[in-house]
Amino acid sequence: MTLISLVLWSLSASILSAQTAPQPAAEDRAWIQIEAQPNLNLAQERASAYASAFSDVAGFQLPSGWYAVALGPYTPEAALTRLTQLRRDNLIPNDSFIANGEQFRGTFWPVGADPLTAPVRGEAAVATDPTVAPVTTAPIADAAPDAAPTKTVEIIVEPAPEPEPLGETLAEAQRSEQALTQDERKDLQTALQYFGFYTSTIDGAFGRGTRASMAAWQTANGFEATGVMTTQQRQQMFDRRTADIAELGLTPVVEQEAGIEINLPLALVTFDRYEPPFVHFVEKDNSGVRIVLISEPGDRAVLRGLYDILQTLEVVPAVGERSITDSGFTINASSDALASHSFVELSGGLIKGYMLIWTPAAADKAARAQAAMQSSFKTIRGRALDPGLVSLDDAQRRNLLAGMEVRKPKLSRSGFFVSPAGAVLTTAEVVQSCGRITLDRDIEATVTAQDDTAGLVLLMPTKPLAPRFVAEFGSGSIGTEIALAGYSYEDALPAPTLTFGALADTKGLDGETGIARLSLASLPGDAGGPVVDAKGAVIGMLIPATAPQGRVLPAEVSFLADTTAITALLTTSGIPPKTAPRAAPLPPGDLTDLAMSLTVLVSCWE
Repeated sequence: MTLISLVLWSLSASILSAQTAPQPAAEDRAWIQIEAQPNLNLAQERASAYASAFSDVAGFQLPSGWYAVALGPYTPEAALTRLTQLRRDNLIPNDSFIANGEQFRGTFWPVGADPLTAPVRGEAAVATDPTVAPVTTAPIADAAPDAAPTKTVEIIVEPAPEPEPLGETLAEAQRSEQALTQDERKDLQTALQYFGFYTSTIDGAFGRGTRASMAAWQTANGFEATGVMTTQQRQQMFDRRTADIAELGLTPVVEQEAGIEINLPLALVTFDRYEPPFVHFVEKDNSGVRIVLISEPGDRAVLRGLYDILQTLEVVPAVGERSITDSGFTINASSDALASHSFVELSGGLIKGYMLIWTPAAADKAARAQAAMQSSFKTIRGRALDPGLVSLDDAQRRNLLAGMEVRKPKLSRSGFFVSPAGAVLTTAEVVQSCGRITLDRDIEATVTAQDDTAGLVLLMPTKPLAPRFVAEFGSGSIGTEIALAGYSYEDALPAPTLTFGALADTKGLDGETGIARLSLASLPGDAGGPVVDAKGAVIGMLIPATAPQGRVLPAEVSFLADTTAITALLTTSGIPPKTAPRAAPLPPGDLTDLAMSLTVLVSCWE
């Protein structure tokens, strides 16, 4: 369309608008897509930011699951004019483009409105928009006292350049692709790899893998998935990569000590220290991003140990997807305060990987950095971080925590196995106000039954367990020698401890039934632990000691819930309680093994 045609069309549109003409059909609507974000919260933040500058911001979900931020709707001609003007004035990203809206699904902006039904703006409206047409005002002229003041307004509109083509057809895109040199074809594959869409060889050959990668990129960015990128789409991808590299400071780093090659966002992080098996890069200029490279010799057992240990760290929150195989693992974890992505692989006797950690405010930059890090990650074979590179004490080297803060539960108590599938009986005290419950630190569990009167709770692990021993119940008489197995110091020790004492009475201090009094000094962490006699029979569960108001009990006074309430709870839960078959005492070593194998650490987390 020529400039004269545009002016005439604009004038006609103004007249028709004044006469309340019907809105153009769907095919006559056009939008300027300025961004696409991977999640709704980020898209809403960006839409809100643009709404402070533009009055026609709209937000839509795309079929790919991403969220588009757009301006409009316009007639196609007006969209081209406005896109050109906004790009010229650097008011929108250079890779913004015209969209026909066919990919737009649910609306998320403006809140409570449907932009798909908004009036379509023509070029007359665009030309007078103050964001694209500077307006100057002449002084108000003198006028007669009774006359209304007049004001002369001069609207300066720069001549619109020739509109850009709406886009290549598939045939045109194929022809433009055929004109690419071998290096340009390789660069296209490299850019697809940078954004995480291509994982094969950079060879310049556009086979099925490259075509699928192009189609995936097109879908993620709101285009028709043809598998052949247009000139505009290729340029959009290259421009975004260039902007990312500049903004994030993405730089190829060869970490010789760790034996890792990777692109790191050095505008966001800076090297801090070695603490084998970790190389720490701390945040730079309050970026909210941290990176830890991981490198050590090891086998599958070491890999599994590292997987377990990382999940005890504060920087690896409890919520998120986890997966592990014999050759590596990934952990995606998040909380309200931070998130992290851990990637580790085992190859040739070496364990290599990285952790990317970020705050919510840095989520967008972290997502782009993660794609670049994953696509560039390589290992230098035959080399891993030397455990003796720096001086560490034995505890640091043994636990592999290297100075990172360990995530701690709210509190931990004891419990014991009561079924072959791994059901655990414990004290009700440990499950109050918990975000989640674990057995032995990393096994998720849920409450399946509870007796508030007796203070008993039955837990079931989310995956079946195979305990060595299951509780077999018996009864005791006054004076019976007993042993208590429990995590006296909560999660501070890796195994339970045994405390020995005697059954002092088969009733409570005030003659209560269902509980018994022990002559035994216990600690809070012991609550929920099994109390066994010399034959290995469980005669009850330790319950938290509560003294009458205004009194303090001696340290060697403890209480247990006897088997009456325990067997009743198990029976109603479909777990037949077992009766202890032994008539003779167990050897001390066997008794210790049985009692400690029965006992489970039960932890309550935020």
